[in-house]
This record gives sequence, structure tokens and C-alpha cells, in this order.
Amino acid sequence: MKMTLRWFGSKHDSVTLEQIRQIPGCVGVITTLYDSKPGEVWGKEVIVAMKKEVELAGLEVSGIESVNIHDDIKIGLPTRDKYIENYIETLENLGEEGINLVCYNFMPVFDWTRSDLAKIRRDGSTVLSYDQELIDKINPDSMFKEMESNSNGFELPGWEPERLARVKELFEMYKDVDEEKLFENLVYFLKAIMPTCKKYGIMMAIHMDDPAWSVFNLPRIINNKENIQRMLDAVPIENNGLTICTGSLGSNPNNDIPDIIRSFKGRIHFAHIRNLIHHGPGKFDEAAHLSSDGSLDMYEIVKALYDIGMKGPIRPDHGRMIWGEKAMPGYGLYDRALGAAYLNGLWEAIDKSAKK
Repeated sequence: MKMTLRWFGSKHDSVTLEQIRQIPGCVGVITTLYDSKPGEVWGKEVIVAMKKEVELAGLEVSGIESVNIHDDIKIGLPTRDKYIENYIETLENLGEEGINLVCYNFMPVFDWTRSDLAKIRRDGSTVLSYDQELIDKINPDSMFKEMESNSNGFELPGWEPERLARVKELFEMYKDVDEEKLFENLVYFLKAIMPTCKKYGIMMAIHMDDPAWSVFNLPRIINNKENIQRMLDAVPIENNGLTICTGSLGSNPNNDIPDIIRSFKGRIHFAHIRNLIHHGPGKFDEAAHLSSDGSLDMYEIVKALYDIGMKGPIRPDHGRMIWGEKAMPGYGLYDRALGAAYLNGLWEAIDKSAKK
């Protein structure tokens, strides 16, 4: 596996490439072009410039998260083919620069949802938190203000102001899109881009829905073993694969994450590893990566990835805000660096034990 960290670019991130380079065992970053809009073609010159910046810092671009998918594709509008053509051109430009991993999601309107971006823990740190009872009291139209108030002044991925300004319009556009229709539109998209992915060796890695159930009555289709299997079977090509996100899958305690990992050997191209603690149905807080700090068994998760021969990148996911750091919620330096060190330690121990 390759240990990486998500990096939001020098313009948007409080964490620098030089700092990431100093995390032991971290060889690359997962990044994107954060000023691009869904549906736009990524020009080769900007891809080259981004790649050069990362490599000059002694790191590699281990993957892209994300090349966002235009809503017309998810909804299945007549204009989707135009945006799919643009997506294919972007994939070609990435492939020609040797970037062969693209993480993406197919969630309508909101890429992810939390009820609190800075819930205070007993140790004084803050974490992302979800409480369905609180979400049920929030008007989706005001969701951006709720998120923005605790964002420490950072623009949150998936919650860009220009997108959130269209919330009412987007809900109207998705009103006739149920889970079956959304699934059909995902398969249509994947079948259209797979020839390009095969040509350039690009692995498409769909991210799990976060949380793993419907929010604001919007359809969710990548949230459990059965639905994941259906998606992989619909487009049975290695390039059509997964980003295993332990926090997203783990939001539903019925999801057996080690079993899911072992069941999809060969189709897992990327992994987000984080912990969370359950407080009841539809209620959880994110936690430190250490197993004992939450409800997930990090050892068993990492061992499952080791057992399937995971070669692709992994990254510590949302960290706590600790030691007075002010950063994008979930994406500070300190706790993610601790998470990377912990995950590297688990991997080393598992590897050495397996070789005895």
C-alpha cells in the first residue's frame, strides 16, 4: 500500500506539501483542481503544473479526489452526454500524465453531511458529528449556513458556495430520481467512460455514501455490501472499482467492513481509514484513529486490506482538531499525521507477523 494524505492545494489548504513530506512513510498526496467546476474539462497545462508542484516537494500525485460529476449526469438529463464527453477528455489528460486513480462519488446534492463540524470532546479536541434528530430539524436550504458557521473560514469540499446557492433548484431537479434511476444513471456513466479508463489504465474508485442512508429523502445507492456488489456486477471491469471509506460504511454498524473488504478483492483501488463512535441509531461522532477511541476495529480493517494484497493508496481520513490547530474541519495536519503513523505501525506489525 501507499500511505498518502489528502491535500487541497496551496491556495485552499492550511497544510503544506513540506509538512506532508515530513510525515514518516507518507509518499504522496491525493488532490484535485479545486478551482474547477463539475462538467469542465481539465486542461493538460493545469494538470502538469499541479503535478510538478507536488513532485518538487518530494511527493507524488497518488490519485485525484475528485473529478466531480455534473448533476446532469446523475439526474440523467439529455445534456449528460456532453458532460460525459468532457469527463472523458479530462480522464485522457490525466492518463497522459500518468495519473491513474480517480476517486469520485455519485451522491445527489450533498457529498457528505454532518450536524456539527466542531463537537467538543472530553479531551478538549473537536470532531465532526452526526445526529439524525438534529438533521431532521434543519431546512436543507439553510444547510450551507449551518456548515459555514463552523468551517474555520475554509471552503468545504462538496459544499462550495456556488453549489449551495442552488440547493432549491437541485432538490427540484432530483425530485423524480429514485434509487433505481440513480443506479441506472451511474451505470450509463461508467459504461461510457470505461473504454478510456482501460486505454490509460485509470482506476475509477467510487466513494461510499456518507452517511450510509438517505438524508433529506435523497437516494443513496453505494452504502452496503449488496448495493456495492450490484454496481460492480453491472460493469464487471477491474477499472470500475471502489474507494473503501471506513467512516462512511461504519456509520451503519450493520456493515461488516473487514468482510466487505475481503469480498471485493481486486476491485478496491483506494481506502479512506478513519474511526467513529456510535451513540445510537443515526448518531455518531468521529474519533481518533486508535481502535479503542471509537467503535471500529482498525487492526481488523488494516489486516483485511493487507490480506487482499492492497497495493493502492490509503490515507488517514477526518482527524480531530487538536493542539489549538485552526484548519479545515477534519483536515488539520496534527491528528491526520498521528493517524498515518498509527496505520503505518499496524501495517508493519501485520506484515512482519505474516512473514514469520
